[in-house]
Amino acid sequence: MNRIKDLVIQFCKFGAVGGLCFGIDYGLMIFLTETHIMHYFASSAVSFTVSVIVNYILSMRFVFIGKEDMTKAQEMVIFVALSMIGLVMNQMIMWFAVEHLGMFYAVAKIFSTMLVTTYNFISRKRFLEA
Repeated sequence: MNRIKDLVIQFCKFGAVGGLCFGIDYGLMIFLTETHIMHYFASSAVSFTVSVIVNYILSMRFVFIGKEDMTKAQEMVIFVALSMIGLVMNQMIMWFAVEHLGMFYAVAKIFSTMLVTTYNFISRKRFLEA
């Protein structure tokens, strides 16, 4: 029972960090797109990348307990690799939702984030935690 409780607490921490990072991701994407600095597709990639950096710092400090046999450099490489997979998923979902389903890019970003968040928690739990 403690294991389930610990997992729920960890997921809540993951959600809090993720919520903050989503705010960074979403806010930066909207800003870059609406001020005509970048097309939605490019701004989505840039904002996602910035949020991954913040997410790494906060996740490894507050959410996940790193593996003892893994250096910080190895941990970062795995985190970035998993995040790049998340970025590809994000971009594919954004492109498909906007270009083929006709969704407004801001709505597509919310939809994409929900799907990629599930992937992120499962993959990070599997590869970054003892």
